[in-house]
Amino acid sequence: MADPKGFLTTGREVAKTRPVEERVRDWNEVYVPGSLLPIISKQAGRCMDCGIPFCHNGCPLGNLIPEWNDYAYREDWSAASERLHATNNFPEFTGRLCPAPCESACVLGINQPPVTIKNVEVTIIDKAWDSGDVTPQPPERLSGKTVAVIGSGPAGLAAAQQLTRAGHTVAVYERADRIGGLLRYGIPEFKMEKRHINRRIEQMRAEGTKFRTEVEIGRDIDAAKLRKRYDAVVIAAGATTSRDLKVPGRELNGVHFAMEYLPLANKVQEGDLTVSPITAEGKHVVVIGGGDTGADCVGTAHRQGAASVTQLEIMGKPGDERNPNQPWPTFPMLYKVTSAHEEGGERLYSVSTTHFEGDEDGNVQWLHLVEVEFKDGRPEPKPGTERKIPAQLVTLAMGFTGTDQENGLVSQFGLELDARGNIARDADFATNVPGVYVAGDAGRGQSLIVWAIAEGRSAARGVDRYLAGASALPAPVKPTDRALTV
Repeated sequence: MADPKGFLTTGREVAKTRPVEERVRDWNEVYVPGSLLPIISKQAGRCMDCGIPFCHNGCPLGNLIPEWNDYAYREDWSAASERLHATNNFPEFTGRLCPAPCESACVLGINQPPVTIKNVEVTIIDKAWDSGDVTPQPPERLSGKTVAVIGSGPAGLAAAQQLTRAGHTVAVYERADRIGGLLRYGIPEFKMEKRHINRRIEQMRAEGTKFRTEVEIGRDIDAAKLRKRYDAVVIAAGATTSRDLKVPGRELNGVHFAMEYLPLANKVQEGDLTVSPITAEGKHVVVIGGGDTGADCVGTAHRQGAASVTQLEIMGKPGDERNPNQPWPTFPMLYKVTSAHEEGGERLYSVSTTHFEGDEDGNVQWLHLVEVEFKDGRPEPKPGTERKIPAQLVTLAMGFTGTDQENGLVSQFGLELDARGNIARDADFATNVPGVYVAGDAGRGQSLIVWAIAEGRSAARGVDRYLAGASALPAPVKPTDRALTV
């Protein structure tokens, strides 16, 4: 146990953010560099080393949280990094982007603020990179087997790294011009600077993983031909089909999916563009969708100089404390103020868009909405609450409905889908096509980064067993596992 009295003597303290007026003028990460290191050992000491650590249940990776908390408390950063990497290929990603279901399941959180697990995690991995503890781990021998991984998001990268280290020759195919999937082009720079992806890619290259960018399986290469070329295939193409809003005026200029808007802002930061073709500068911006992607649009609009930013959510405003029907250790729906929301803008709850109104040139100018209340689980308009708000740029951030079926990947492989439109798989993450496996959102549906990495690791075990007859790789989750909710 780290500090037997730590949870009694030390209060919760989280990472400090830079002043709003400073950070909205740049695209760097919002946190004060180095602010965690002076406090993190004491924060790790709040961990109670529970007899039954429910943080393990909250985390699909099964991270060994009490163990690396103990090492962090003692400032044994190398040992902490080893324990962290034992279950997680990319803790610098999850430490910045995961909503931390482990903290919701922390036993201390029953009657106190939980341990800052996420902050401890990111401190450990950042120290490991700074001290040179993160090194390539190439296999001792090669199996002679080849694997193609389709998609370079967290699920694809995790599967590729695990299979490369198991001795297989792995090639990752990515349809974008850079590796990283939504980590690269869906996550704004202010949430995670892309240097974190770049150095992981270099580690994987040194281990032997090959990368093929600007190649879309289904369009550039026939999926059936790819299957013949490799001994096994892992599909980690994500759930990239955005949920649309089919209301009058949807066709107006200025109404875009979030995944049309966010990647262009990232391309500016990559140096590919001087100015984004879709910019919020000087415009009244409306973001439809109250989740993390919506918050990313809010923060991006602030940095582009929007005249105003309004975020709409059809559900009611969550409470500040756990609802009785969402008891510990489940992941509760709480009112969350992200760094983007700290920077300004208005948030409207229990509202639904009825239609868009444009000018004579076909550009969106107004968004018409109505307040709603739920009856029998369905939103019903409240008469007399209709109004309109200015909207010269609208981003649709209402989630995703499944993997892309228009590029031919599903049909060319001959894959079966489940009732939700995801690629069906068995207990080993295998599809109905021999040798073809699926991991991440393509099989699970829209989910969290921590689930994507867990699925990538688990699918790698299934592939390894298929190729070698047995496998020593870990499989932290089953395809049927679900988050700890009610």
